[in-house]
Amino acid sequence: MVTTDNLKQTPGKATFDLIIYLKERQKLCEVALEQAISVRYPEKIYEAMRYSLLAGGKRLRPIICLATCEMTGGNIAIAMPTACALEMIHTMSLIHDDLPAMDNDDYRRGKLTNHKVYGEDIAILAGDGLLAYAFEYVAVNTKDVPAERLLRVVAHLGRAVGAAGLVGGQVLDLESEGKSDICSETLDFIHHHKTGALLEASVVCGGILAGTSEDNLKRLSRYAKNIGLAFQIIDDILDITSTQEQLGKTVGKDQKAKKVTYPSLWGIEKSQKQAQQLIESACAELEPFGKAAEPLVALAHFITSRSH
Repeated sequence: MVTTDNLKQTPGKATFDLIIYLKERQKLCEVALEQAISVRYPEKIYEAMRYSLLAGGKRLRPIICLATCEMTGGNIAIAMPTACALEMIHTMSLIHDDLPAMDNDDYRRGKLTNHKVYGEDIAILAGDGLLAYAFEYVAVNTKDVPAERLLRVVAHLGRAVGAAGLVGGQVLDLESEGKSDICSETLDFIHHHKTGALLEASVVCGGILAGTSEDNLKRLSRYAKNIGLAFQIIDDILDITSTQEQLGKTVGKDQKAKKVTYPSLWGIEKSQKQAQQLIESACAELEPFGKAAEPLVALAHFITSRSH
């Protein structure tokens, strides 16, 4: 059972090792997510929600939230409900993104997509259920945090997932399919919103929960925007260079859908260099935090070296 006491511990902090760190934090997140949603009546919707939520994945967003909260003076206990909510929102976006009306994908995280198992109707409702529950979960389960901070977190999450964030980016992404005249500025807008907004919320909400300064929140926001764009550039590259087994989802989708991507604009080599420059800029924002920033610096570099 996850308790406040064992969440306040900081595993792997004495001698920092990213692989160990990720495994330990991923395990904490998996246990918390498993406990967050139980199956009750009507069973099908809870089973569908759990099917996608517990299907694995890197858990980067919740881990980044926990890491930022600790770096800015908080602890895992106060950040875990928000970390879980971020993964619920992210999972909702994946369920809906895979639907036939959107990206029309059959596989996610190496498993059949939600609508392939439960049907399109239940998949839509499972996504809706996860989105609504994310906000309830933060509000009900966050302890030892002033109400004004919690309210700010809820507002930030809402903006990140709505028309000003993920939804807006997804709309422009859909409208841009098949068009050959999409410029890099439009592509940046799509991915700052579709991918970057939730990553930024992961970072900034961790800082808000810890009560860090406004100047630090601005630094965290810039860090997050840079790693968010780098993450998408690497995603675009992996869609070309990886295999379905490595990626856990269908590859070559972007080319098939005639999507403009960073590699299609710049080529793979220039895209990789651009991603690396973004990571370097992101890490520069963390210099004032010193050694406490080690996990976030390492996570930033992990984004450009990942193979899935």
